[in-house]
Amino acid sequence: MERVSDPTPFAERVLDLVERIPPGRVMSYGDIAEYLAEGGPRQVGRVMSTWGGGVPWWRVVHADGTPPPGHESRCLVRWRDEGTPLRGDRADMRHARWQGDHQ
Repeated sequence: MERVSDPTPFAERVLDLVERIPPGRVMSYGDIAEYLAEGGPRQVGRVMSTWGGGVPWWRVVHADGTPPPGHESRCLVRWRDEGTPLRGDRADMRHARWQGDHQ
């Protein structure tokens, strides 16, 4: 089994931002990369898949509002509990997207 190292400085910045996303709101992988002005959606996704279990991972979605693959039902439960605006089985990005602290 491969040992997971400690989070990189970039990973720490991603995880810190994810922890600040308010309940009922979401950011896409690309939103996070843009907010941090580094990396891209794939790099953010890698951080979340490696170290994201300790942060509100269900608040990080694809640009179309779909949850991470394999976590759809768990996301829907969390989103409903938090009152996240939805369009069917995805986050309604028009109403649920969080722009970060500089909104």
